[in-house]
Amino acid sequence: MRAFQVTDYNQTSFTTDAVKPEPAKGEVLIRAHACALNFADLLMVKGTYQEKPPLPFSPGMEVAGEVVALGEGVTQPAIGTRVAVFGGNGGLAEFGAFPAELCVALPDTMDFTTAAAFQVAYSTSHVALDYRADLKAGETLLVTGAAGGVGLTAVELGKKMGAKVIAAARGANKLAVARDHGADHLINTETDDLREEVKALGGADVVYDTVGGELFAAALRACRPEARVLTIGFASGDVPQIAANHILVKNISVLGFYWGGYLKFKPQVLTDSLNQLFAMHAAGELKPHISHQYKLEDAGQGLEVLRSRKSTGKVVITL
Repeated sequence: MRAFQVTDYNQTSFTTDAVKPEPAKGEVLIRAHACALNFADLLMVKGTYQEKPPLPFSPGMEVAGEVVALGEGVTQPAIGTRVAVFGGNGGLAEFGAFPAELCVALPDTMDFTTAAAFQVAYSTSHVALDYRADLKAGETLLVTGAAGGVGLTAVELGKKMGAKVIAAARGANKLAVARDHGADHLINTETDDLREEVKALGGADVVYDTVGGELFAAALRACRPEARVLTIGFASGDVPQIAANHILVKNISVLGFYWGGYLKFKPQVLTDSLNQLFAMHAAGELKPHISHQYKLEDAGQGLEVLRSRKSTGKVVITL
């Protein structure tokens, strides 16, 4: 089969001669139609992600396709079912074997490309804002990296939850995308002082931080009393160290959030989230944004666009 593979850390290649997997007990075999890229894929290629598949492997955490074979003991989803799955890796290949219990049947209203880009980006923001931070209507939400894959969905969902949304991103073009998805206020992190701008707007009740580094520190100091700060990721490459006295004096809560972790200890949280989000999409309430699409043999270009921060929303590889 055709596949885009990591042959050694920091070394990738496209091959037409990869070994087609067979579904093991409890798994299904999926013919992939689309795979969305995530920042974590860049870490996996470098070998710095918290999970290291044995070499060689295909990156690609979230994939959408059709079930074509069932492993031992599997009856659902049936052969022919259109599904999306967060498999951790293996998405950048024509076929992949994934646990049946992780597959989510797609509504008829959703195509494969949208489905691949949908589940992690939207469910990350949905679970983080609703389940973890308990965002309330009328509160102020600050989103850093607001034009990125998950940041943009946080802007969109935060607005639908009734919050006043402050979007922070680099440059006018990215801010325009955030504005189109519901942001009430825009902060250009290339030129503006985030702390002062947010304080001038009354401070933040919830911070959704995908960047880390100096932006995290500035956002923390722009929080209102009893604010909740969500650590979603560290796109800057700088994992911030938190001064405990800053969170003490304002009674601030800092909440770690790793969407994939719920697959292991509380998968029902993600299942419930995705069911709600699919219903919202079917009703026309959500606007998934895909800025770049590439063919499988050009997946390296997709990773480079993500690495250089030239994308907005999601980057998707179609097969």
